[in-house]
Amino acid sequence: MLKTSLVLGALTTSAAFAQTTTPASDSAAPPAAAASAASKVELDAVVVTSQKRKEDIRKVPLSVSAITGEALQDAHINDFTDLTRNVPNVSFTTQAGAGLGTIEIRGISSQAGSATVSVYMDDVSLTTRNLYSQGTAEPRFFDVDRIEVLRGPQGTLYGASSLGGTIRFISNQPDAKRFSGNVLGETSSTSHGGTNYLLQGVVNVPLVTDKVALRVGVQSGHDSGYIDQVDPNTLKVISKGINSSRWDVLKLALKAQIADGWSLLPALFVQRTKSDDIDASYLTVGDYQAGPNSGAPLPIFQTSKIVREPGKDTLTLPSLTVNGDLGFADLTGVLSGYNRRFHRVQDGTSVNSSYIGSVIADGDPDNGVAPNPTLGATVGALPSEVLLDNKVAQTSLELRLSSKDYSVTRSPITWVGGLFFSKTKTEVYDNEPVYGITAAFTGAGKDINNPADFAGAFPGDFPNDNSYYSARHYTEKQSSVFGELTYHFSDTLRGIAGLRYLKASQHFTREGDFYFAGGPTSTALDGSASATTPRFALDWDVTPETTLYANIAKGFRLGSANRPVPLSAAVLKDLADLKLPGTIPATFESDSLWSYELGSKSRLFDNRLSLNVAAFYIDWKNIQQDVILPVSGFDFETNVGRAHSYGAEFEARFRATEQLTVNASAGWTRAAFSEDVPALGSDDSGALHVRKGDPIQGVPNVSARLGFEYSFAATDTAQGFVRGSGQWTGSSHGTLIRGQTDYFRAPYFTADASAGVNFEKVQVALFVKNLTNTRTAIQQPSIQFVSEAYYLRPRKIGVTVTSDF
Repeated sequence: MLKTSLVLGALTTSAAFAQTTTPASDSAAPPAAAASAASKVELDAVVVTSQKRKEDIRKVPLSVSAITGEALQDAHINDFTDLTRNVPNVSFTTQAGAGLGTIEIRGISSQAGSATVSVYMDDVSLTTRNLYSQGTAEPRFFDVDRIEVLRGPQGTLYGASSLGGTIRFISNQPDAKRFSGNVLGETSSTSHGGTNYLLQGVVNVPLVTDKVALRVGVQSGHDSGYIDQVDPNTLKVISKGINSSRWDVLKLALKAQIADGWSLLPALFVQRTKSDDIDASYLTVGDYQAGPNSGAPLPIFQTSKIVREPGKDTLTLPSLTVNGDLGFADLTGVLSGYNRRFHRVQDGTSVNSSYIGSVIADGDPDNGVAPNPTLGATVGALPSEVLLDNKVAQTSLELRLSSKDYSVTRSPITWVGGLFFSKTKTEVYDNEPVYGITAAFTGAGKDINNPADFAGAFPGDFPNDNSYYSARHYTEKQSSVFGELTYHFSDTLRGIAGLRYLKASQHFTREGDFYFAGGPTSTALDGSASATTPRFALDWDVTPETTLYANIAKGFRLGSANRPVPLSAAVLKDLADLKLPGTIPATFESDSLWSYELGSKSRLFDNRLSLNVAAFYIDWKNIQQDVILPVSGFDFETNVGRAHSYGAEFEARFRATEQLTVNASAGWTRAAFSEDVPALGSDDSGALHVRKGDPIQGVPNVSARLGFEYSFAATDTAQGFVRGSGQWTGSSHGTLIRGQTDYFRAPYFTADASAGVNFEKVQVALFVKNLTNTRTAIQQPSIQFVSEAYYLRPRKIGVTVTSDF
């Protein structure tokens, strides 16, 4: 059965669809065919830099999707969630908002430790550790030449955190030959929401012809909210569209030819995103919200939270790139920075006020604290905020040499090698006030600092009503040497061997205080690690049209320190309920995997059909995972054993006629634990939460896409077009724990369409996103231990006008 499934998966899974094209080269037609070259119906060439040099995508022995910036704009693929529905075997898990999600590739999914997919903007790494308070940085898909999605571990060339793969944003570069630019304006309306807009402009200015050029891009946008806030007691709407968002982007790049074969490229990317609330709503009035409607069902897109949850996410990416021709090789040096500041608010009423209220109501008769249900009910209804402030500051330097491209007149060996250094400082600040709690105690004639009035109280436990303070500081330094060598056995057969050796050191400190921290505490931990990640590949041009390849690679993530968790009564109860040891590990270790991949890449029917197929098997060990302590509200990270993932993907694009292009892709993944996992606890019956064969969380079993583009002559001077696509995402499991609301994620389908007219330099297009207005709750994230529903954005209809100059 397994063999049959693998074969079927390979025949029904991922390659270059409409979005996987870049401009064609000029060498397609022989001299005898020059007269008819203009009318020849064929696909454009696809060039990528996934292996640190420019190559035809067919010559890259791994599964790669490359989506051009023009195609992203045409298909209205605006963010990572859109991308995952258009590229097979790529998925996401979200806390319901921009910058709050994580990306998974080929079933390698974990919310603990470092990210499992590395993200790069050009040569700037945006990859840092997973934090419950933020997700992967999400730069807007603006003024990019293409996005490359590299499946499978990329540990040799891209280092740690490339377990599942790597996503690369490749920017458009300044052009010193000609002045050019474009502007775009878009307006739309969201069902159950309001009006949205997007404005952007890019200008390319040669400052010194053929020598120096400046490229500047600016984008500003607004998406209306579609979730309404209701009063939990009356169910009346008190605020409409609370989850609106706004963003601004600035891109600057200056390219200077400083000598023959040498160039200098300083660049800057700045993005600020503000959201008024998260994109999730309640399915029911919160069970923690006492009143006549507690637990009552709510209509779709309504929430009964009492504290709004806004966020502000700022990215700043400066870089300096030097490229030089040394004669025997090409030098690239990249000095870059990555700075992210993410401030957000969460509604902590359920986890803070409600819990404290229950402690007050129950009292502690064994220690002389009488129950006080009246005060408990008052405190349980007080609003509480979780104020989170995350800071990431990373500086890195990469120096690499690449040999000249292969030629029969030169050595049969080509190579790339380099050095990489980075320092990353991550800070997480957490303050959790319960507004009015001190006044509530005073009004009841009680002292919040007196353990005779409040179980577990101590002097200074609620300064300015703050119930918890934590500051975590992570400093990580990495240095590595890497290289890959390709031996050309012939013009049609190539072998690759690569290796990366990395050393890392970490320093962790944490300060905590107030009630939930059990008083003032401080912790300091130091650690170090090293890793070696090899890669081996074979690439064979079976015919001029078809290439077969095999790829074996290792990936890894670094371990780190856990934040200290106080062994309070609630924490000890959680550990006992989960049947875990009564201690919290101070650290967790590195994890790693081996990936085995077979694939083919073909250009058939006179270059009218591209077809890429790949099958893979991954063995993942010592997996970093998160353990949730549901009563106390804490969590910690640990290593939980072994898993495997196997599946296949295909991508196809067919230029049926000069006017019609059809594209299709699909992916199939089976990711599951290879053994029982006692480290993730047991249920009340003693049965393990995670057993051998249980699925990895967040991984759809299948994904598929079918799309087309048809162009026609609208007038003598204008070309019309119609585009459409449908995307299917299969079922998955959002958590490892049976019975939790996000355990089963339902499959869903969505469709997009557009139509318009291209004039000489102006395009006007009407578009619809979520054409079917799909309203399936595609994920149910737990936000401060309240399960909420995350939906696709409701149907969006709009018009886009672009102009080139």
